[in-house]
Parts: sequence; C-alpha cells; structure tokens
Amino acid sequence: MTLKQRWHDGKAQLAQVNWYLCSGIAFLLLVVLSFVLAGWKLNLLLNDAQALPIEAVAIKGERQYTSDNDIRLALQDLMKRSFFSADVTQVQQALENLPWVYRVSVRRDWPAKLKVYLQEQVPVAHWNQDAWLNEHGEVFAAPAKPGLENLPWLSGPEKRGAEVLTAFKQLDELLRINSFRLEKLSLTPRLAWEAVLGNGIVLALGREDRMSRVQRFINVYPELLKQEKSVARVDLRYDTGLAVGWQEPQQESR
Repeated sequence: MTLKQRWHDGKAQLAQVNWYLCSGIAFLLLVVLSFVLAGWKLNLLLNDAQALPIEAVAIKGERQYTSDNDIRLALQDLMKRSFFSADVTQVQQALENLPWVYRVSVRRDWPAKLKVYLQEQVPVAHWNQDAWLNEHGEVFAAPAKPGLENLPWLSGPEKRGAEVLTAFKQLDELLRINSFRLEKLSLTPRLAWEAVLGNGIVLALGREDRMSRVQRFINVYPELLKQEKSVARVDLRYDTGLAVGWQEPQQESR
C-alpha cells in the first residue's frame, strides 16, 4: 500500500469518528476533574486549623473537682485541629479520662465553638482505702479533695461495690434512727460483714441476717452501758446471743 493510499484510508476513518461523542466524553472528564480538584481544595480548607479554628469550648454542668485548667490540658492537642476535623468522640473521651469526670457529651456549634456538657462523679464513700464509690455504686479512682474526709469507709471484693453500698444504706438508716452512726462497713473475702460505729465499737455480723443482728445489738446496748467497762467489739454471729469484747483499761502513767 502506497503512502497516498494510507493517507486516504486514514482520512476516511477520521470521517467516520463521532466527534460529538468524543467531545462529550472530554467535557465529562473535565467536569469530573474539576470536582476532584474542588473536593481536594475543600478538604484542605476544612482541615486547616488556621483558616477554621476552634475559637471556644463552652462547658456546662456543675463542677466541684474539675478545674478549667484540667479541661484545658486535656484538650490542648485536640484544639490544634480545625472546627470540622476535630473528632467530637475524641474530645469526649479526653474529658471522660479526667479522674473526677463521670460522663460527657460534645457537639459542634457553628461557626467555631464546641459545646460540652460535663457531669462529675458524685462520691458517696471511700472504697478499699484508695478509691471511691459514686452514687451508683461504681468504683472510680481519683485524687483526694478537701471536704470528703467524713464520707464513710467501705471495703470489699472488687466487683461488690454496689452490694456493699446498698448494705451500708440499709444498716445506716437502722442505726441512725437509734442514735448510732455507721462509719465503716466491710465485706471480707469470705463474704462476712463487719461494721464499725462512730463511737468505735466493732460489730461482727457474719454472712447472714445482718439487719436482725444489728437490731439485736441495738436492743442490748442499754444493758452494756450499765457495765463499768467500755465496749470494744460485739460478736453477733450467733443465732440468739452475742459475745462482747471489752476495752482494756488504760494504765495510769507514772
């Protein structure tokens, strides 16, 4: 085939091409490319902390133990992100990791604010010396704060916090109406109860019938007061009776 014949064949093939279809495809590709470019630029803008910074965090909820500085330190890295790229779940988790925080909810508030509702732990008792029980009987760890020294001291196996708190409320109500105060309550590893009253008397209650055994102590206590010695411990782990341990008399110093 000569060069002239090839040129004529190529010209004939070009004449058969649907130029409208080709131009349409080219236009579609151009539109798609422009959307991709626009999306890329928008993504850069939304993640630009300087262009769209988080200008404020509004905290609502009563706080006694969590300071503004605690919150500021917890969020210092997350606040470096833009308003749209900040992960509200991470903000929530960072605040809930603070020791005295119980629950947090976070939402965005256009154009540049995060709104936070913070609920603190409500401590109702010391737990196992170095932890706390909240009002739901849940154990949490937090540093000591002023004003909590007089909370009752409860102890027991790790997963029995709610049970011990319930028992404390029941016994404390019974004792208070009879002019006693329950200061400590413990559940031993063998699941036996032991109580310490505000006047220092220790009550060994055993595993069962703790309410009736405390009532037995209340009934007999007036007779114990008639003795010349002070009561140190009362063992109520008997079906009908009790055993009393007396305080040793203090020796006079010479």
